[in-house]
Order: sequence, then structure tokens, then C-alpha cells
Amino acid sequence: MSLWKIAWRSIQQRSLASTLTAISMALGVALVVTVLVLHDVIDQSFRRGAQGYDMIVGAKGGQLELVLSTAYNIGRPIENIPYNYYEELLPGGRFAAQVETAIPVCLGDSYEGFLVIGTLPERFTKLHYLDGRNYEFAEGRNFEVDHFYEAVIGAYVSQQTGLKIGGEMRPTHGVAEKGEAGHKHRPFQVVGILAPTGTPLDRNVFVNMEGFYHLEGHSHHSAGHDADTGSDHADHDHDHVDSNKPVPEDAKRVTAVLVCTEPTAVMTLAKQINEGATAQAALPAQVMIELLDGIVGNVQVILLLLAVLVVVVAGIGILVSIYNSMSDRRREIAIMRALGARRWTVMLVILLESILLAQGGGALGLLLGHGMIGALGPTILEYTGIAIGTLHFSWTELVLVPGLVVLAALVGYLPAVIAYRTDVAQAL
Repeated sequence: MSLWKIAWRSIQQRSLASTLTAISMALGVALVVTVLVLHDVIDQSFRRGAQGYDMIVGAKGGQLELVLSTAYNIGRPIENIPYNYYEELLPGGRFAAQVETAIPVCLGDSYEGFLVIGTLPERFTKLHYLDGRNYEFAEGRNFEVDHFYEAVIGAYVSQQTGLKIGGEMRPTHGVAEKGEAGHKHRPFQVVGILAPTGTPLDRNVFVNMEGFYHLEGHSHHSAGHDADTGSDHADHDHDHVDSNKPVPEDAKRVTAVLVCTEPTAVMTLAKQINEGATAQAALPAQVMIELLDGIVGNVQVILLLLAVLVVVVAGIGILVSIYNSMSDRRREIAIMRALGARRWTVMLVILLESILLAQGGGALGLLLGHGMIGALGPTILEYTGIAIGTLHFSWTELVLVPGLVVLAALVGYLPAVIAYRTDVAQAL
């Protein structure tokens, strides 16, 4: 009979104690797995969520606030910048030589808790996401420049609201939570549904920027340009009546501009913009690295240390379980010795028993951990926009197998030494 089988039979003889010990180890490992995978996915999502452009230009203020509000829908935008400053980034403008693409973003409305973003159709043709992937439409098409009241929605928005191609959505003025009452603007027609991207864009509604400007409170019309009279009309009557004419440029503002620069011009352009008094330039990749490494990374280390401590406590549970069984196993060990087993063989059986308990609990912990991640996936997606599933693995998990073997060997050493020193004659 192999030593592994002997160790397994020994575990079976104390099935209740062994099961409880393995479960305690499984809970500890599940906690470690959950922390590792969640951090890995969140880290990747935040680092990659703002890919596709090199710079975000917005009003003066905190760079972190600018990046979070523009790229991740977290917090509120700082302020707006004049439309003519956005034009400085276009061909013929002051910064044109250093800019490849500049896509404006207008924020300020919501639909059933989802952010409504006014932008251009080039948002989905000239920019990319997740390491250069092109945007694709699961259904329909991109909205068109000349059709002011067309909209494109993210995959998660469609799933949660039931909006389909041809349906109409009426934005709520201001960033309102789902179910909150608010002033309703005129409707936009849904012409496209984006394929899932696994980024915050899945939770956004994108509308034609010109149509966005025609909505009440989104432009600064002077008298004679369909200004709101304040009279008590239907909701859409507060929006600008002449919806076929573009809003004058001097009445427009943009919240931010997503900029792709010439390969060597990023730092130079950022410096020039930041030295001015009108706007600031934030490099999203740099800002998120500072956030994740400086704050989130430290939190992850603390959580990971706590999770490892739980595993160590579970390992001590293995030690206590095997140690408490040694007095009942003296006769069993003595019989093994009398049948010719060497001291080292008996010691090795105890170590193998400890390793089996740790690895069995570890395997169960991996299943529990990934099961928890799969169960929490929809909730995480709903509140953060980060897609995560049961099959998300972190490479750090590979350390668990050798780590548990080492831990099992350490906690099994004391009972193994007791078995090694068992007096055969006295035990029989």
C-alpha cells in the first residue's frame, strides 16, 4: 500500500475532524482567491478603461477628478471649457500640429441612472478601446452628424432598460439616480447598440452632440435664439424649438476633449495646455497608475495580508487536528513500526496527511472563491461597470499550490516528530 493511500485512510478514519479542518482551509483560500482576482480585474479595468486616447483636456481643477468623471463615470465633472478652446485642437487651431484626433464630450444628463454623453460619431470610428480594439455594433449603426436626435447605447444599458433599435429615450436633466424624478428633455431615437466592451462605456448613452446642445440648459443662447421663456409647457417645449439649425458656436461648451496626439508630442502638448489659464491636460494612464499604485495597491496589500493570515490560522487548525489525534494513534503507529515501517516512513505519512488536508481544502477554496466571484459578477457590473466572471483567474493564484504544500509541511512537522519518537513497546 502506498504512503499516500495510508495517509488518505487515516484521514477517512477521522472524517468529521478532517472535513471541518479542510473547510476552514477552504474558506481561507477562497478569501485569498477573491481578493487576488477582484484586485487583478479591477486593476486591469481601470488601467485599460481609459485606453484609446492619450490625453483628456478639461477645465482647471484636479486631474484625478477629470479622469474619473470623464473616463469612468465616477463623480461629477469639474466645469466646462469654451467650445472655441476645443477648436484649438482641430486642424487650423493652435495645437493642431500635435494632435491626431480630438473628440469632444458633453456631460450633464442621465437616463434611468445611466450617464448621457453628447459627442460625435467619430467617437466610435477614430478611437479604440482595450489595446486597439475597434468598436462594433451588436445591433443597428452609429448615429449621424446631421441627425440631431439619434442615440447609441451601451450593451448594459440595453440589457437593463430594455431599449431596442427604434426605441426612444428621454434624458433627465442632471445626473439623476434610477427612479429619481427630474425634468425630462425631448426624446432621442436609439439607432445603435454597442457590442459589449467590458469597460464603463457599456453603461453609457451616447447622443448626437448637436442635439445635446439643443436641450434646455446645455447652451448659452442669447435673446432671439429660442431661449427658454420659463413658461409652463410640456417637458420638451423647454428645449430649443428650431431643432434643425446648429447652435451658434459662441453658445456652446464642452466638458472634456479626448485627444490622441502625435507619438512624441504628449508631454509637450500637456505642458503647453497646463501652462495656460483656460484648461488642463490629464494623462489618464499616468493618473490611474498613481491612484492604483499609491492608494488601491496599499489597500490590496492589507486585504491580502488579512486573507493570508486566515489561511495561516486554518493551517494551525490542521496542526491542532492532527496533534490531538496522536494520542489515539499511538497503537496504530506502533503496529506499523512492528510490521517493519521505519521511523522516517511513519513521519512521512503524517506529513502527507497534513499536505492532503491542505491541498483538499485549497482545491475546495479555489472552487468556492471563483464561485463567489461568479455570483458577485452581476452586482459588480451593475455598480462599477466592470465585467467579471467565474473563469477570471489571476496568475498569482499559481503561488497557492506550492504555498499550501510548504504551510502543510510546517504545521505537520510537530505531529510527525511525535510519530517519529513513538515508543513501540510502550504503545503496544
